[in-house]
Amino acid sequence: MRQNPARRAALVDAAIEVLAREGARGLTFRAVDVEAKVPNGTASNYFANRDDLLTQAGARVYERLEPDPSVFAGALEGPHDRDQLVALMHEMVERLSEFRSGYLAMLELRLEATRRPELRAVLTRQIRADLDANVAFHLKIGMPGDATTVVLLYLALNWLIVDRLTLPDVLSEDRVHDLVTSAVERLLPDEGS
Repeated sequence: MRQNPARRAALVDAAIEVLAREGARGLTFRAVDVEAKVPNGTASNYFANRDDLLTQAGARVYERLEPDPSVFAGALEGPHDRDQLVALMHEMVERLSEFRSGYLAMLELRLEATRRPELRAVLTRQIRADLDANVAFHLKIGMPGDATTVVLLYLALNWLIVDRLTLPDVLSEDRVHDLVTSAVERLLPDEGS
């Protein structure tokens, strides 16, 4: 296997774009080569097989969906109240929505993981670690609510993003904004909760 990290990253990024556009069935080494604008056969020199490519695409999507460190720094500074939680949730929905191809690729990978145990294991570890880290961060900085609040926001807002990216005419942008705010406010009706 080839070891050029920049080329490997470009190929995995191309795989993400192919997944988002063509679905898992359209993800072939040739499609990745075309998307990455590299000679035919390049992807096959970097990935042992299609499962390897899918697994690495899953890991890469998660890297690219990570928030900028300034988001965490701002959250640490406070205030640690419901309004800040609303702001953080708006940031998250916007960030995930802006990387449309990455989010759609992750949906494709999740579906593919129902048939591929290795991919399922990778995604389960990543998503579980991310959810655990979000809960731990929320509790550590003293945001209102508890672990269940974080999980409920995770579940509700992820589906809101799915609708926003796949069926954008179901909810207007104003409605999406209002729903993010309402989700937090309904989970935490009193400021001190």
